[in-house]
Amino acid sequence: MSQPNAGHTARERARAELTREIKEEARRQLAEAGADGLSLRAVARSLGMVSSALYRYYPSRDDLLTALIIDAYNAVGGAAEDAIAAAAPDDARGRWTSACHAIRGWALAHPHEYALIYGSPVPGYRAPQATIGPASRVPLAFIGVLRDAMPVAATGRVPGGAAPLAAALADPLEDPLAGQAAALATALAAPGSPAIPPAALVRAVTAWTQLFGMISFELFGQFVGSFEPADALFEHAVAQMTTFVGLR
Repeated sequence: MSQPNAGHTARERARAELTREIKEEARRQLAEAGADGLSLRAVARSLGMVSSALYRYYPSRDDLLTALIIDAYNAVGGAAEDAIAAAAPDDARGRWTSACHAIRGWALAHPHEYALIYGSPVPGYRAPQATIGPASRVPLAFIGVLRDAMPVAATGRVPGGAAPLAAALADPLEDPLAGQAAALATALAAPGSPAIPPAALVRAVTAWTQLFGMISFELFGQFVGSFEPADALFEHAVAQMTTFVGLR
């Protein structure tokens, strides 16, 4: 005797499989024509579907772009989180650098998806609220490393070679930067954990932007004829910026 939900489950599996195929074909188009060249009609044609059937999955090109953007942010965020989790929990410097290398590894393996989320804005596209959570995974992963290092700063312990974070980051900040950083530190505060000093947060954001700047330079050909391959430069820069953050 068949299960009452068997037909429903089969339809769900079929829908999930077709959704996966649609996104795979859309990623192939990203590689060939870029995000602004993505076309629902072309995706449908490549999959042997009529456009009206595809619209039941993604009513517009922007809906499909949003799905690809969310997938990309979740993928790079997951890579950073996994790298941090795999490193020794008391080695803040190792956790930070592992995340940097994992992000670069993902970017090199998925250059067109990286360009979709960290490259030039897609003309006419406005990212919806649904992208904010996935986009926050990478910066929040780094903030988690800093937050876990704060008890080290408070107690003066130095596990894994990490210097006391707060003492290393007592930079004077002036307004409006001081106010912006203080507001962000308050928003990121976790119950029961020491607050990240605003100056530490500014250094972390500086390092975060350099990380993606270096990856973008590498992917978009700015190191051709100079630092190519960029492995050694990247490793050196990550080490320098991790020290700059205060994880010595």
